[in-house]
Amino acid sequence: MARTPSNMLALETKAPDFLLQDTVDDNYKSLKELKGPSGAVIMFICNHCPFVIHVNKTLVKVANEYKTKGIGFIAISSNDIIHYPQDAPPKMKQHALQQNYPFPYLYDASQEIAKAYDAACTPDIYVFGKDLKLVYRGQLDDSRPGNGIEVTGNDLRHALDCVLSDKINSNDQKPSIGCNIKWK
Repeated sequence: MARTPSNMLALETKAPDFLLQDTVDDNYKSLKELKGPSGAVIMFICNHCPFVIHVNKTLVKVANEYKTKGIGFIAISSNDIIHYPQDAPPKMKQHALQQNYPFPYLYDASQEIAKAYDAACTPDIYVFGKDLKLVYRGQLDDSRPGNGIEVTGNDLRHALDCVLSDKINSNDQKPSIGCNIKWK
C-alpha cells in the first residue's frame, strides 16, 4: 500500500467553498451550509483505502462528539471512479450507511475541490475555525495500519479543543499518511 503524505496547506488559508453532491441523500451541499458555528472539519477520504478503513470508527466517534459542540464535519471523496469503481457514489452511499457516518459524504467528480485544498492522500484532514481559516491540517493521530499504535484521534481532538477554547494550537502538526488520491 502506498504511503503518501499530506501537502500541508498553509495555515490561515481560507477554506475554498464548494457545492458537491451528498451521496447519501443526492442533494448538493455547500461549505456554507455544512460548517458549524464553531468551525469545520473537512476530510478527504474514500471507501477502499486501508488507512481510512483503519480510522473510520474513530472518525465517526470524534464527529459525534464534536458536532454537538458546534463543529461541522464533512467527508469528501475525489477519487477517479473509472479506475476505482468501488469509490463511485452508489458505493459511497452504501459505505456511509454501513459506517454510520454522522456527516455528509460528498463526491468531488471534477477533482477541483481536492486540488483547491491541495489534498494529496486519504485520509487528509483539515480543521477550520469559525472564520473558516485553516488552523490545523494533517494526521488524525500516530496510528497507521500495522504499526500497533491505538487509534485515538488525539491530534484532531487537540486541534478541535484549541478551536473551541479560542487558543492557538502550538503542537507539532504532522502530515497525514495514506493512499494517494486517485487522480484522473
